[in-house]
Amino acid sequence: MKQLITLAVLCSSLFCFSQTNEIDSLTIQLAYQKQDSSKVDTSLYLIKALYKSKNFKKALLYIDQTERLSKFLNHTKGIADVNYYKALIYSKKDDYYNAIDGYNKSRKYYRQLGDTLGIAKVNNSIGLIEIKRGNYSVGLENSLSAIQTFETRNLLDELSSAYNNLAEAYYNTHQVDKALEFNIKALNVREQLKDSSGIKNSTKNIASLYSDRKEHRRAIEYYEKVLKLLNPKEDQALRGEVLPRIGSEYLQFKDYDKAAEYLIEGLKFNRSTNNEDGILRTLNAIGELNMLQRKVKLAEIQLNEAYSIASRINNKPELLKNYRLRKELDSTNGKFQNAFFWQSKFYDLKTELDNAKQPKIPVNTNVIKSEVVEAINDNEFNSIAKQKSDLKSEEEVKRLKAISYVLIAAFLIVSTILLLIYLKRQSTLRFNRELQAKNEQIVLQNEVFSEQTKNLEDINKVKDRLFSIVSHDLKDSISSIKAFIDLLKEDSISREEFYNLVPELSENADSASSLLYNLLNWSKSQMQNLEPKAELFNIQDVFQNKMALVEQKVEQKRIVLIDESHRDFIYADKSMIEIVIQNLITNAVKFTRVGDVITVSNNDHNGKTLICVEDTGVGISRENVDKLFQNGTFTTRGTNNEKGTGLGLSICKELVELNNGRIWVESTPNVGTKFYVELPKNKPTE
Repeated sequence: MKQLITLAVLCSSLFCFSQTNEIDSLTIQLAYQKQDSSKVDTSLYLIKALYKSKNFKKALLYIDQTERLSKFLNHTKGIADVNYYKALIYSKKDDYYNAIDGYNKSRKYYRQLGDTLGIAKVNNSIGLIEIKRGNYSVGLENSLSAIQTFETRNLLDELSSAYNNLAEAYYNTHQVDKALEFNIKALNVREQLKDSSGIKNSTKNIASLYSDRKEHRRAIEYYEKVLKLLNPKEDQALRGEVLPRIGSEYLQFKDYDKAAEYLIEGLKFNRSTNNEDGILRTLNAIGELNMLQRKVKLAEIQLNEAYSIASRINNKPELLKNYRLRKELDSTNGKFQNAFFWQSKFYDLKTELDNAKQPKIPVNTNVIKSEVVEAINDNEFNSIAKQKSDLKSEEEVKRLKAISYVLIAAFLIVSTILLLIYLKRQSTLRFNRELQAKNEQIVLQNEVFSEQTKNLEDINKVKDRLFSIVSHDLKDSISSIKAFIDLLKEDSISREEFYNLVPELSENADSASSLLYNLLNWSKSQMQNLEPKAELFNIQDVFQNKMALVEQKVEQKRIVLIDESHRDFIYADKSMIEIVIQNLITNAVKFTRVGDVITVSNNDHNGKTLICVEDTGVGISRENVDKLFQNGTFTTRGTNNEKGTGLGLSICKELVELNNGRIWVESTPNVGTKFYVELPKNKPTE
């Protein structure tokens, strides 16, 4: 081990000696060169070496000398390069104004030379600065313009930096899919470069993004890849971060054994390395695990310790999580006053963090330009153009006079002819307009008759399909119930067989009940006399009541049901909205698989309340999305072969629109579905 350390120190010393030797050699060579282009090239090599060694002060001295010599020799490439290195140094010193000034000057000269690679490097550097300043739109635009050149020339170092910074910019502007795309690209490039630090960072970012998208299996896969890449001595902080994150992902599936395995290992490791961030993250996760396993006292001890650490080190994201868990813990223990206190602190901190996540737009985001030089050039150009214009104008005046006389005569003749044509045409147009008006009136009448006929045909078709489905489904459910009763009546089944058949009987009864319930609501809406009785009510109460109705089904399918709703009042018919929420939650349960996640939430949106019922279930194809809200009977079976009536979403659409709202859906097959309902918060003004 001592030999390895000695070897590392020796290599580092040799590298530093080699770098210093190179700088000294270039300095001596530069002193004896003539004032020509070769001296400019040598200076650029020296500036590059000084920049790499972070000797910025000395590098700036040579940059000033080289820039003066390049301008004297009219060496455009030299001027472009020194301005580029000057901008790099100012950027390292966080002097963004001078950095952008240098980049713009170098880009101007690179454009004169047609140097696409130089332009791309400048654009990428400007993009990095703007992203750091929080001006993400300008940063993205510049970095994206550079990437095509880097990709064409397969410049892996530049691509690694550009992809990583674009991923960061997309993440900070809440474009998770694009952030994931560029993190994956950065990972591929860094694997080619064998950049171990970059590979670990990109892999961790990908895992975190999959977790944000609630794709917990993929998140676990990438977090475990990070663990395999870690160096036991160099990556202790990263290991302490990843272990509790994997445990938290397993909690989403209620796989308590795997979650406990990673969390206990993470807590031991972080305590051994005195990593307070890691200890805090692990304690929060273990506290949540013990709450789910009803180990309330142990969870309270762990959450109290986590709260103490979070307050001391000011880790606000973990403190926010701690508030939420303490609120749930006190609610479980019946300490509702304490729970309300933690709930209040949770929302205050959440608002603060949400505001902090907003992009920080700088005061001055304008591109810096050499305005004086451009103004001088514009004045010179305008002066020359004016002189040329005066010379040409004198020669053309005589020719234009002759042409004008001919044109006046032609104009008089043509005007007379056009006047005669106009008078004749007016009388013809008057007659045609009268005839066209009569034809349009007839066409409108025909369209009204046609639309009425089509509506009647559609109503008859819906009625026929409805009675066909209702008779079939009711017949199946009631026949099954009757057969079961007959067996009981005839003593043809044992007690054990009786208990085995009860769940099926219950499901058939539920199916028949749901069918009749939706049929009743649909028929009421079709009678055109369903009047909403609007009132102010708390939408969170509706969520909680309706989620309680599906608890048994959620437990059976091992679905994770997340309630992100908060107290908010809407102005609508409460019974109608209860029907809508029940249908959406029931549908989400119906089309989710074991281990999937259902999330209900409500947020402010343009002065209204936006309700969202989201699931990570089987999703809906594009062609079926278009059929969902039609006034028909489109239906499919659920993941456990649950039956549907095809009426629920049609009823939901009518009830929402009766309450001055709107409903829509976003879905991707095998990814999940989001149903949105927008409703007013107050009584609409007259």
